[in-house]
Amino acid sequence: MVLTFAEHRDGRLRRPSLEALSEARRLADAVSGKVESILIGSGVRALADELGSHGADRVHVFDAPELGAYATETYARAMAQVALAAKPWAVLVAYTAMGRDLAPRVAAQLGAGLVSDCVSLEIEDGRLVARRPMYSGKAYGTVTWLGEPQLATLRANVFALGKADPSRKAEVALGTLDATARARVTAVHAKASGKRELSEAQIIVSGGRGLKGPENYRLVEELAAAMGAATGASRAIVDAGWVDHQMQVGQTGKTVSPTLYIACGISGAIQHLAGMSSSKVIVAINKDADAPIFKVANYGIVGDVFEVLPKLTEAATAYFATKA
Repeated sequence: MVLTFAEHRDGRLRRPSLEALSEARRLADAVSGKVESILIGSGVRALADELGSHGADRVHVFDAPELGAYATETYARAMAQVALAAKPWAVLVAYTAMGRDLAPRVAAQLGAGLVSDCVSLEIEDGRLVARRPMYSGKAYGTVTWLGEPQLATLRANVFALGKADPSRKAEVALGTLDATARARVTAVHAKASGKRELSEAQIIVSGGRGLKGPENYRLVEELAAAMGAATGASRAIVDAGWVDHQMQVGQTGKTVSPTLYIACGISGAIQHLAGMSSSKVIVAINKDADAPIFKVANYGIVGDVFEVLPKLTEAATAYFATKA
């Protein structure tokens, strides 16, 4: 049996968790196994049906007011409780901010091995084999586990999201949990940005120092708006205070794997490449023909971003207007 963690936000399941569930379904089908998911929160019972439509055979629901805000200790306790009882062959968690915090705690409680930021999973001789980036994305390692359960966190937008089948229903098991903890969340303060979530975006337009000043970042925002994309940034302009840290793509920012990544005025330092090199198609715009970003780009435009971006925005606006 393969167990997954169902992360949700604002009453909706997050896409990376559904991707992990789809991958769990694929792996379980290969060995004629089952898939179970863990759903924790307040007022989340209705989300179990959606998990069933995406491949879960059984959903363990921990629904209580005191579980409304994510807290590492209680959420890890719930996952370990289910894993110890169900004895899964593998446990899959999305490689999100929450998943990166939660998975190691669960692995420690289970005394199990954890492989993080996986970009592929296969089965060989009845065991999982994972592929993950190493050395800031300069190399990829093939990793296996020695024991069970085999815990893995999966990079978002890398694993295929299966098509939902509304007729498919999951068995629901209501769980109880001791929610006492050494620390508790008293309030959550979130910025109301209205921006697309970087880690889940299919198209990302990012800007770097080549924009020369914060007032020119609007060129990135205008292209992103025309394409229905999320906006990102290099560490250099985040450190300079041009944009908020939540928009940073890179080793010390967010790791993204969109279908299309457009790098505008970004030279391509290894720190940035570590966060976006797994994008399916990379387009680089830079006036320096020798910029490192061109080594990983599928398409490159050697030119001035101040000339190229307005023309791309105009073309994108016209193109998407015909699709409306």
